[in-house]
Amino acid sequence: MKVIQSIPFSLKLIASIVLLFSTCYVAILFGAANTSIQDIWNVITATGEGEYYTVLRDIRFPRVIAAFLVGSALAVSGAIMQGVTRNPLADPGLLGITAGANAALALSMAFFPAVSYMLIVVGCFIGAGIGMTIVYGIGASTKGGLSPLKLVLAGAAVSAFLQAVADGVGILFHVSKDVSMWTAGGLIGTTWQALLVAPIILMGLIASIAGSRQLTILSLNEDVAVGLGQKTARIKTILMAIVVILAGAAVALVGNLAFVGLMVPHIVRALVGQDYRYIIPMSIIIGGLFMIIADLVGRVLNAPFETPVVAIIAIIGLPFFLLLVRKGGRQFG
Repeated sequence: MKVIQSIPFSLKLIASIVLLFSTCYVAILFGAANTSIQDIWNVITATGEGEYYTVLRDIRFPRVIAAFLVGSALAVSGAIMQGVTRNPLADPGLLGITAGANAALALSMAFFPAVSYMLIVVGCFIGAGIGMTIVYGIGASTKGGLSPLKLVLAGAAVSAFLQAVADGVGILFHVSKDVSMWTAGGLIGTTWQALLVAPIILMGLIASIAGSRQLTILSLNEDVAVGLGQKTARIKTILMAIVVILAGAAVALVGNLAFVGLMVPHIVRALVGQDYRYIIPMSIIIGGLFMIIADLVGRVLNAPFETPVVAIIAIIGLPFFLLLVRKGGRQFG
C-alpha cells in the first residue's frame, strides 16, 4: 500500500478517470441486446440509425449515468460521515439515512399519489434527515455518548423500524408494488426523466469537494479543529446536510443500497491516504465505477434476466463489514 500511496495523486486521478470511461463504454456495449461500437456512435452523434438505437439511447445511457451518480453520491456521503464522526463503520445505508428516505418515499406515494417526481425527492431528503437525527439522538443519549458500536446498533434498530413503516404503509394503502419497485435497490427502468435529480447530486458533490479541507481537519481531532479556529458545530451541520442531500437523492433515484458508502471510502484511503482533499474526488470516481460494474454484472450474469444489484453489492459488502468489525472498527489504508 505504501508503494501505491507514493504515486502522485494526479497520476492516480488520471488513471481512475480513464478506467471509469472505459468501464462506461463496456457497460453501454454489453447487455441482453448485442450492440456494436457503431450503434454507440450513432447514439452519440444522434443519427437515429441502427437496430438498437432506442435501446441504447433510452435505456443503457441513462442507466449508466444513474449508476455513476448513485455510486458517487453514496461513496462521498459515506466518506463524509466517516470523517465527521471519526467512525469507520459509518455508512448511509447502515445508519438509518436511506431507510428514512425509503419511509418518506412510501408515505409520499400513499398520501400524495399524484405528487411530482421532484416533490418525492424533497420527501426523501426530509426522511433521510429524520432517520439520521433519530439514530444520532439515540446513540448520543446513552451512557458514555456515541461510539462506533452504539451508532451501528442504533442504526440497525432504526433502519429496521423505518423499513417496517415503509412496508406497513405499502400494505395498508395498497402501494406495495410501487414502493417495492422503487426501493428494491436497482436501476431497472431508469429513464432520462429520473435523471432530473442529477443536478442536485452534482451540486452535493461540488459542495463536498469545497468542504474537503475542513473535513480533513475535523477528522483528525475535535480539539485540534477548535484550536485551529474551526467552528466545528457549523461545519458538522453543513457536511451532514450534504450527506442528507446526496443519500436522499440516491434513494429517490434507485432505492435503498447499503455498503457502497462503507466500502468505497476505505478502498480510496488505501490508495490516497487520509487527506479528504484527495479522498472526496477519488471517492466520486471510484464510487461511480464500483456501481457501474455492479450493475453491469447484474445485467450480464444471467441475461436476459437481471440479478438485483442490491444482492451483488450485499455479497461483497457484508464480508467487508464483518472484517471491519473484526478489526475493531480500525481504518483500512
